Amino acid sequence: MRPLHALAAGLLLVLAGCGDPGKADILKKAEGADTKAKLEKALGRPSDIGKLGPIEKWTYKAKDGEVVFLITGDTVALQAAGR
Repeated sequence: MRPLHALAAGLLLVLAGCGDPGKADILKKAEGADTKAKLEKALGRPSDIGKLGPIEKWTYKAKDGEVVFLITGDTVALQAAGR
């Protein structure tokens, strides 16, 4: 294989691993994250943040759906995986 083809093939393999994680991966990374700061440190910024009064809904996109965390004040109150 020519060096350029080998480099291109290697780059494609690396990029294939850079997609959105799965729901199970997100939930595993979020274990023990009981505050907003800990959740953001574990997962980064959410794909979407919605607010309804004192409740925030943080949504993380996954390759197989999405994971939603409900936050009241500074406390992660609920996590759910959907779709």
